Amino acid sequence: MRGKYISLLVLIALAFNEVVAKSSTPKLRRSDFPEDFIFGAATSAYQVEGAAHEDGRGPSIWDTFSEKYPEKIQDGSNGSIADDSYRLYKDDVALLHQIGFNAYRFSISWSRILPRGNLKGGINRAGVKYYNNLINELLSKGIKPFVTIFHWDTPQGLEDAYGGFRSAEIVNDFRDYADICFESFGDRVKHWMTLNEPLTVVQQGYVQGVMAPGRCSKFTNPNCTAGDGSTEPYIVGHNLILAHGAAVKLYREKYKASQNGQVGIALNAGWNLPYTESAEDRLAAARAMAFTFDYFMEPLVTGKYPVDMVNNVKDGRLPKFTAQQSKMLQGSYDFIGINYYSSSYAKNVPCSTENVTLFSDPCASVTGEREGVPIGPKAASDWLLIYPKGIRDLVLYAKYKFKDPVMYITENGRDEASRTGQILLKDGERIEFYARHLEMVREAISVGANVKGFFAWSLLDNYEWANGYTVRFGLVYVDFKDGCKRYLKKSAHWFRKLLHQKKSN
Repeated sequence: MRGKYISLLVLIALAFNEVVAKSSTPKLRRSDFPEDFIFGAATSAYQVEGAAHEDGRGPSIWDTFSEKYPEKIQDGSNGSIADDSYRLYKDDVALLHQIGFNAYRFSISWSRILPRGNLKGGINRAGVKYYNNLINELLSKGIKPFVTIFHWDTPQGLEDAYGGFRSAEIVNDFRDYADICFESFGDRVKHWMTLNEPLTVVQQGYVQGVMAPGRCSKFTNPNCTAGDGSTEPYIVGHNLILAHGAAVKLYREKYKASQNGQVGIALNAGWNLPYTESAEDRLAAARAMAFTFDYFMEPLVTGKYPVDMVNNVKDGRLPKFTAQQSKMLQGSYDFIGINYYSSSYAKNVPCSTENVTLFSDPCASVTGEREGVPIGPKAASDWLLIYPKGIRDLVLYAKYKFKDPVMYITENGRDEASRTGQILLKDGERIEFYARHLEMVREAISVGANVKGFFAWSLLDNYEWANGYTVRFGLVYVDFKDGCKRYLKKSAHWFRKLLHQKKSN
């Protein structure tokens, strides 16, 4: 019961900490944040690199998913060219420098380094060279690399060999891949994230089946050709957590002393508010948090799954950590990355006894609106309801519940719809979004949250997974029809003004 009471206490503490929303765009200054606070922008390999079938890169599950099943992508597109950052990386680094960012979060394509996913398939030296060039270019402009080792693009070779993250075999292959990354780049990279959003992999790839590898129960999505939403998500989540733990253990034993870097993980969650003030809905909100943020955070702190998960996932469907694994996981992070976009309400509902999945197990109905009123304005994507207070509340929840970790906001942003034949650079709504969210981050810091930096998602308009190129998250407009030419949007100029204030003062 301890976990349940702590969750309730945190929810109550945050409820008392509400602030009155302001009606105009907050005026921010660089000096509102600590002097060593990092401002950066983020991307991921499959979304921006392109050159998917060049220079020895092997296919990932996203190449297969988008190219073999174009009907599963909103506009039938894929990331084979994307932003062509593989060739235009110097332009991207110049843009980061021009805006004034002092860090860049990017991911390494596993199958660009290991084309078949494992050491037996050989190391692709052209891939290693590309990332060396990118890292060196960043450092030459005074920009710190924050590197994600895995951002959803499991090598197709491992999916074919043993089912990818459905098999415990992947833990050793991931550790070997991480080893190459640490050895090749760790002399210059001092901030690593093992995984990006394991929750999204589990939910979208194995419960809903709308992202690669597109597995789910037929009753959830008839378009899935295979899968089981009651068991596979938990198996995949378990192997993701163990892969993270194995990589951190390796780094600490083999590289920490000489490279002196830090290793963390980027976790996503919305903030869940109780639908009503009833005790039942408050507990439902706590369970919704347990099955999202705590799902991956709790094992890294205590070596165990959250109590609510242990209690609610019936019939032996939740894997168990061995004593040795539990020990490996405890404290297996130097910092936590938080990806925040949106929030929702959680309402208590009766527990399902048939057609169970990871989504039904919390016995909570999660919704973006209450009595027909959305929690906030909608961006271009239906799932993205804008609720800035949620970023503060999520950060404070992590602080109070999980031993006050060092945190970075590793993703935060909003999208607009892509319009054919129009280059749209006026994105005042994005400026409003960032101003409000940064104001809330500042507020969290003012009450003691240990937040060390903020990364805007995304530097560039890019390939937005199942949405293809129909929405744009970038600070920089990319003209996909004209050689991927880049144009700074108004929001990029807003960041530039914010980040150059210190110099002009």
